[in-house]
Amino acid sequence: ANCIAALLGTVTPFCSCSSIPLFMGFTSAGLPLGVTFSFLISSPMVDLGSLVLLMSIFGPKVAVAYVLFGLAVAVLGGSLIQRLGLDQVADFIRQARQAEGQSLALTAKDRLCYAKDQMLATLQKVYPYVLVGVAIGAVIHNWIPEDFVVRLLGAHNPFGVLLATLAGTPMYADIFGTIPIAEALLAKGAQLGVVLSFMMAVTTLSLPSMILLKKAVKPKLLAIFVAICLVGIICTGYVFNGLQPFLL
Repeated sequence: ANCIAALLGTVTPFCSCSSIPLFMGFTSAGLPLGVTFSFLISSPMVDLGSLVLLMSIFGPKVAVAYVLFGLAVAVLGGSLIQRLGLDQVADFIRQARQAEGQSLALTAKDRLCYAKDQMLATLQKVYPYVLVGVAIGAVIHNWIPEDFVVRLLGAHNPFGVLLATLAGTPMYADIFGTIPIAEALLAKGAQLGVVLSFMMAVTTLSLPSMILLKKAVKPKLLAIFVAICLVGIICTGYVFNGLQPFLL
């Protein structure tokens, strides 16, 4: 189930914020929490359209390796969350699950009206946090000069992957928006693992998406999700650094 959810994420061209409403819907429908998290990790990180663009810029070896490692992080991360047995989702998601179970006798028109009401209720709960998060992410993204980022991440130091992951986490962009930055970083001498870990962090752990996800899950589960993603992205970056001579 985790593998299927991760693969489903690859065919949904959504950013991290767009994936969270689907995550909430899957969870409220009763899917296992670990499975829905596999989708949540995979959907913004791996995309079939980005695979084509990655292949044209970095070559087929890097593109395929990026997709495989992204899927591995999604499957392992979701499986670990499932094994931890944490059911710390927001109350309104549980209530939506109960309401869905009581609405089996509704007509198609009634279901559409119910879906509209649920959508509007969810929108009212989360949109202020999305606006604040996007504003903060935009300020950070535009305040940090690109030359400074290139100089910082272009140095071949053992903390490059860690710095790239931390620098990318607060920014907000989909994978298509990060590829030009990644290409510039690689051209300036940044290691491959540094570049790809930066891309993964931006697409998966952006500040707006974390603010939005905070409305759907409780703080403990959110912290575990962020920690799992950070560890997976950092490990992936160091593996790519080691594989760079074989991939480029």
